[in-house]
Amino acid sequence: MAGEAGKARTVLLATEKAFAAGAVNKIEDVCKAAKYTLKRLENYKSKDELLAAVADVDAMIIRSDIVDQAVLDKASKMKIVVRAGAGYDNIDLKACEAKSITAMNTPGQNANAVAELVFGMMIVSARNNFDGTSGFELVNREIAFYGFGAVARAVHKLAQGFGMKSFAYDPYIPADQIQAAGATPVSSVAELFDHQYVSLHVPLTNETKDSINKALLGKMPKGGTLINTARTEVVHEADMIEVLKTRPDFCYLCDVAPKDIEPYKAAVGDKYGTRLIFTKKKMGAQTAEANDNAGVAAANQIVGFFEKGETRFSLKA
Repeated sequence: MAGEAGKARTVLLATEKAFAAGAVNKIEDVCKAAKYTLKRLENYKSKDELLAAVADVDAMIIRSDIVDQAVLDKASKMKIVVRAGAGYDNIDLKACEAKSITAMNTPGQNANAVAELVFGMMIVSARNNFDGTSGFELVNREIAFYGFGAVARAVHKLAQGFGMKSFAYDPYIPADQIQAAGATPVSSVAELFDHQYVSLHVPLTNETKDSINKALLGKMPKGGTLINTARTEVVHEADMIEVLKTRPDFCYLCDVAPKDIEPYKAAVGDKYGTRLIFTKKKMGAQTAEANDNAGVAAANQIVGFFEKGETRFSLKA
């Protein structure tokens, strides 16, 4: 249980998409220092492997791996699962609560990596993927953030360096805090879409699913560009495809492709890679530094939970 110090523990590192070797070594160092055993299940191919591995562990570190009722039913000893990253829609929080399992994430640990990816995609798009034609500069352009947590603030910091103007809406952050960070607060989601760039930084919830629709996208000015490093499901797929078809000036830059990219590619023709950019897999946290930061933070949170009863980053259903 939380706060029961000094007991032997087994921590499962379950990563279908493995951490870099250096990050795994650092996670193991944290576990060894606490006299915990690290059990590794990396690059696994079937859910059955995960179900077997979780049966005898006290804690688990995951990335985008699915922790659902089936996994929790097999985890007879587990007291805590930590998502090494910010998004946590891959964890069934209600099922965790029903079994008195604490779920956490590691907010902010991947923030700079995601922010740099955002600007990488923006520059590739603005410069027409370096195809030899003239593009445009980012200086003096406007970017608006839906959600102003750690990742959005990291993007905002880079935007300031590029001489851009920032706007933000976050129902959980007071307007004066947004203002103090150097961005202009707006009072609604709709107002964000008055600006050329809109960057999404919200979790996937019943409220946000499919919420970015044709009505919002249609408000964006000429050259409007939606940047999605959150979840593809936040954007209404049919509406996005229609906007791409009917507005040749509109761009969509997304970290991880939808299941079927062909209708999107058909909508933009030979502009795939400029107006429309999809990463081949979710790449926001795919840096050596982010691997280290998120993995080590997850391991430290597990140790803090058992040894000191720390629950700072606990998630609620």
